[in-house]
Amino acid sequence: MTIPTFDSLNVGDKIPGLKTPSVSRHTLALYCGASGDHNPIHVDLDFAKSSGLDDVIAHGMLSAGYLAQMLTNWVPQSALKSFNNRFTAMTQIGDTVSCSGKIVEKFEKDGEKFIRLELYTNTPQAQTIVAEAVAVLA
Repeated sequence: MTIPTFDSLNVGDKIPGLKTPSVSRHTLALYCGASGDHNPIHVDLDFAKSSGLDDVIAHGMLSAGYLAQMLTNWVPQSALKSFNNRFTAMTQIGDTVSCSGKIVEKFEKDGEKFIRLELYTNTPQAQTIVAEAVAVLA
């Protein structure tokens, strides 16, 4: 991993994105086991339909995990100072999740150099997460 430096970046620069394979029932089953989140809306078709959905939906935190993966593919996890997200839509079975981000601010505080990023996940139907992260860089 080549770690970007503060001086090599500009406000408006995009960071390398990430696109996932299609979300499958298998993906959701694996995520249930890994996360311990066994909410039936993610795995039980009858429950999802009784909740007014056409099918089960992906865990919001699965998409947030993809967003974090994109970010830590670009800078080390130790550089991250904050990561906040807001879920804006559901991810459906068969959706691919596209993650993207851009630098919106560069600033210095207490002798350290920081960047603030806006981050997003999108499926073919909707933007599913809006997020913000702050990282410290050399």
